[in-house]
Amino acid sequence: MCVFWCFVFCSVNEGYLRYTQFRALQHFSSAALSVLSTQSLLFAAGLRPTPAQATAVSWVSFTGETIDRFFILIALLFSSSLNFVDEQILKDGMQHAGKLICSNLGARMDSEPKCWRILADVLYDLGTGLEVLSPLCPHLFLEVAGLGNFAKGMAVVAARATRLPIYSSFAKEGNLSDLFAKGEAISTLFNVLGLGVGIQLASTVCSSMQGKFVAGPLLSIVHVYCVIEEMRATPVNTLNPQRTAMVVADFVKTGKISSPADLRYHEDLLFPGRLIEEAGNVKVGQALHRAVRPSKLRELKEIFPGEKFILSPGNKWTDLVLEQNASGEDALRAWLVAAYASSMKKSYHESTSVTLQDAYEKMNSVFDPFLSELQAKGWHTDRFLDGTGSRFSW
Repeated sequence: MCVFWCFVFCSVNEGYLRYTQFRALQHFSSAALSVLSTQSLLFAAGLRPTPAQATAVSWVSFTGETIDRFFILIALLFSSSLNFVDEQILKDGMQHAGKLICSNLGARMDSEPKCWRILADVLYDLGTGLEVLSPLCPHLFLEVAGLGNFAKGMAVVAARATRLPIYSSFAKEGNLSDLFAKGEAISTLFNVLGLGVGIQLASTVCSSMQGKFVAGPLLSIVHVYCVIEEMRATPVNTLNPQRTAMVVADFVKTGKISSPADLRYHEDLLFPGRLIEEAGNVKVGQALHRAVRPSKLRELKEIFPGEKFILSPGNKWTDLVLEQNASGEDALRAWLVAAYASSMKKSYHESTSVTLQDAYEKMNSVFDPFLSELQAKGWHTDRFLDGTGSRFSW
């Protein structure tokens, strides 16, 4: 067994053990919470199932089936009301609506998988919390349960969409499928353990709403804390606005290149769009006509001949607009120019055009060794993930 785990952790990047530990605890707490929410939904619908029946519903939900189809079967056993079945169909439709809305945000999830993974679990806990509270207002069962299902539908899409970039950051030898399979095995094991604990809670301290008011928030806090620690341990090696700015800021300040593992604990997981002064306060994604005045466009093109970016310094930040097929290397070149220009502006009182020209020349003199070392540290510079930012084409 020790040899097996030694082999696993030799073929993954730094942070995988910590990620796996918190992932296990995350699934454990989530599974226990799902039993409480399912029991509450059945109570709100006027049913009084045993904890084992409530757990069966939760297990179907965790193995990839929708909870509502199985829920309808139980409802038909306990209730003869067709209105209840209609409510379940409508509630199921709310989950699908949440999935459709969230599916339009895929580009943002590529850019910031950590932030969206945390948001997914917050949405899931919000939906679960509404389900736990549903017995307090049984006359609003459809509204409360439907809104909870809507949030959980969005959470499912966000969690699944961010799973691949997170696993990819740990795959050291092209072993992505192996990592995925082992991750699913771990999550299944701890889901089962969590369901067992959920059964005990549902039949003892959480058999009343007072008990759920205590256990529910505690499990939710543990759940969200675990996913935050998972994301902090994940060394994502693709370039997005925040990570590019951090790499450039460290290079300008110290002359050293930070690896993905070096930066993982310094990323802002909740507000990734913050500006970094040492990197030139660059803001990316503005439309070209908003970022650059038409009278300045020709001048900027002459300062950056043949480049796939336009930099437009302002009072509070510098707008960066990338060409349609710009890569991570192009974004790095632009960020270095902005960082050097910001540093020169503090020391010299030249015009903006002269400062940009000097910064551009300095960037060209250091870029090749900078890029080589960056790639040696494990960064993927072939693409730049800027979410839904606008790009231009000549």
